[in-house]
Amino acid sequence: MSYMALYRKFRPDSFEDVKGQDHIVTTFKNQIKANRIGHAYLFCGTRGTGKTTVAKILAKAVNCEHPVDGNPCNECETCRSIQAQTSMNVIEIDAASNNGVDNIREIREEVAYRPTQGKYKVYIIDEVHMLSTGAFNALLKTLEEPPSYVIFILATTEANKIPVTILSRCQRYDFKRITVDTISARMQDLMNQEQVEVEEKAIRYVAKAADGSMRDALSLLDQCIAFYLGQVLTYDKVLEVLGAVDTEVFSELLRKIVSGQVAASISLLEEMILQGKELGQFVSDFTWYLRNLLLAKTSENIEDVIDVSTETIQRMLEEREIIDNDTLMRYIRILSDLSGQLRYATQKRVLVEIALIKLCQPQMESNIDSVLDRMRVMERELETLKEQGIAMPAAAVQTTTASVKPVVKEEKQQKPPEKAAPEDLQRIKTDWKAIVAQTSGMFKSMLSGAVPKYNGNTGEPKLYVEFATPLAQHYLDHPDGKEELSQIIQNRFGKRVEIEMVIKNQSDNMGQALADISVEDIIKNEIHMDVVIEDEN
Repeated sequence: MSYMALYRKFRPDSFEDVKGQDHIVTTFKNQIKANRIGHAYLFCGTRGTGKTTVAKILAKAVNCEHPVDGNPCNECETCRSIQAQTSMNVIEIDAASNNGVDNIREIREEVAYRPTQGKYKVYIIDEVHMLSTGAFNALLKTLEEPPSYVIFILATTEANKIPVTILSRCQRYDFKRITVDTISARMQDLMNQEQVEVEEKAIRYVAKAADGSMRDALSLLDQCIAFYLGQVLTYDKVLEVLGAVDTEVFSELLRKIVSGQVAASISLLEEMILQGKELGQFVSDFTWYLRNLLLAKTSENIEDVIDVSTETIQRMLEEREIIDNDTLMRYIRILSDLSGQLRYATQKRVLVEIALIKLCQPQMESNIDSVLDRMRVMERELETLKEQGIAMPAAAVQTTTASVKPVVKEEKQQKPPEKAAPEDLQRIKTDWKAIVAQTSGMFKSMLSGAVPKYNGNTGEPKLYVEFATPLAQHYLDHPDGKEELSQIIQNRFGKRVEIEMVIKNQSDNMGQALADISVEDIIKNEIHMDVVIEDEN
């Protein structure tokens, strides 16, 4: 028989063997023992977390002739046929390649026939989010009211693409990423069964590289074992096979970056490239190293928050004293942006080198965190000079003073804005709605009904704001509104304008006179002659 990959050879065949999904396993065991089987399930989660495996175990458990505590017995004829993938009652469909309406119509026709063996017909539709809109619509009615002997299990890595009409008809189960400890323990157990000697440090690194996926972990481990067949699988050998970089290199690179050694940093990158390290993985691992260092700086018990070796912890304790949190976050931001760019880049090396130069020389960037980083570098240099008893050079002081003086001089020479001319008042009147739009609250409401007027070419240019309602009396009594309006006009036109607020001649409901003078009267009294008021029309 040909060789079988580890993830296939050791695929769980009962709920007890499923690792890291206890919340789902317990629920299904209880449903089977209580005979409360649902008609439609939706399994969501990232790759390699056990969705298809649990679906097959569930298909065996509901059809098993002698279930044991909710688990399939794996000994009866039904269990053996399902395990051998020869059963007609368990139908697996790959929605990525069978996503049309016709494929779903075939299912609708097949569900009319009862199972030839066992209690249930189980349809496992993998990557169900790949179905077309028409296929989803064709599935709706069957999914809502299937025959009592039919169970649908839909599996997907992208639940957000499933229509809500489908979601509402299914029991949803979210498969979590599996922890590093769980993956490591499982792989160690399998290596004992395979009689392969593997270092614990090597297993933990593979578990981390799998990113919560048991299948990915077993595939990576399989790859490493095949490369060093018959030998002890060490941590260094795993790094070599996976193209990864040891944390000592990251520590050395970080120290060079902090000290601003551009040439040394690029030279270290050159060594990694010559050793065949994959640049995308290099950037990802370096980002993770900086993340661990940030946690080490912000946590008292470093051993409790990050899972690294004692040697690495010792190096991090030293490094957290030479770098601050803001600088670390800037490094992580630059490297995170770089990771996204490397996916589709053709010149990956160039992008990585540019990122290293940015890390070493924050003056290349103009955003706020880079400016702050440059200031911190200057502060460190000044502190170093002070500790050495070296005073700041006089030339530098003069340069700094000279750079400040012109600014102060310019501020002193700043002239107040010119007073508005009659033609400026005409522009203000034309743009009145835009001016009012910049105010807010009750003042804006009052100005919306007010009429701007001005005194033409006669007398001192002045803007009159004539309110239509006596409720505006508050703004006549308090200068806040007038100052706000004057500032808005000055910012908009660059001219200083004199404003006077009045209320139009009218009486309230009680017949009491609220205003006995108009804008026209005010202007006549001020200039002692007849004037013509420019009306809004």
